[in-house]
Amino acid sequence: MSERMKAIKQQSFGGPEVLELVEVDRPVPDGTHVLVRVRAAGVNPVDWKIRSGYDPDTPLPYTVGWELSGVVEELGVGVTRFAPGDEVYGLVWFPKEAGAYAEYVAAPSRQFARKPASLSHEEAGSLALVGLTAWQALVDTANLQPGQRVLVTAAAGGVGHVAVQVAKARGAYVIGTASTGKLDFVRSLGADEVIDYTTTDVGQTVKDADVVLDMVGPDYTLGLVPAMKPGGHFIPIGGGASPESVEAAKAKGVNVHLVLAEPDGHGLDQLNALVDAGKLRVEIDTAYALADAAKAHAHSQTGRVRGKLVLVV
Repeated sequence: MSERMKAIKQQSFGGPEVLELVEVDRPVPDGTHVLVRVRAAGVNPVDWKIRSGYDPDTPLPYTVGWELSGVVEELGVGVTRFAPGDEVYGLVWFPKEAGAYAEYVAAPSRQFARKPASLSHEEAGSLALVGLTAWQALVDTANLQPGQRVLVTAAAGGVGHVAVQVAKARGAYVIGTASTGKLDFVRSLGADEVIDYTTTDVGQTVKDADVVLDMVGPDYTLGLVPAMKPGGHFIPIGGGASPESVEAAKAKGVNVHLVLAEPDGHGLDQLNALVDAGKLRVEIDTAYALADAAKAHAHSQTGRVRGKLVLVV
């Protein structure tokens, strides 16, 4: 195995053009860590937000990417869960630098889980971040119960399309919003009700939602407050919520939670159970070569992705 590898790095903040394919030292696994040869790395909005300077304290040079699927190559001292040759996937080091846009990644073994045989590396490499976000928001945070009403905005997107399926698997009544051309896709995920947000005022249409999971962002959240049920849960993801919407939700007796996905091998095992039961699938919009990471970022920034984008390494 070569001691060098290819990776995507940026030397400065900026547009997609700052992403460069370079050669760097291959990481070495420490104790309790595994070295994984990356086969696919998911592309998420957080990737291009960090790339563009959303967090100016991000150290440069930097390699974005946190979710991946691949094959275990080496074990650090003390690792017993995996063996070389095992196919795994995971969300690693998040939100610290993980460097998943690369040929190899070294990370704690318990941030990985075995890849379900029914998923390709491209699918598994696109699941961990969005899957854990949905699971930790709906199950760990909101304790979603059968029969409860869940509103998922941007239900055709990365987190959204997984959240619809997780909520359905928990026995909830799921309402998903999407643009006109994606309504049938959201229905195919199991949504009980779909709403075209381009023609309908979602907050005035939906009533008594036990959980509102929003992926759109601050400019949209205040309009969702009328849909919320007192005692329910408002969970803004990604773009966050406006201060006005947080105040209005709390005044209505709604619990407001800011959720940031945590690496969690046990949580991935819960997602695996849904995959194996045929209750969870990953939609791949477009797969790009590692060298085309800039094109993937440009695509992601359009906000028109159905499901996920992925880099094939």
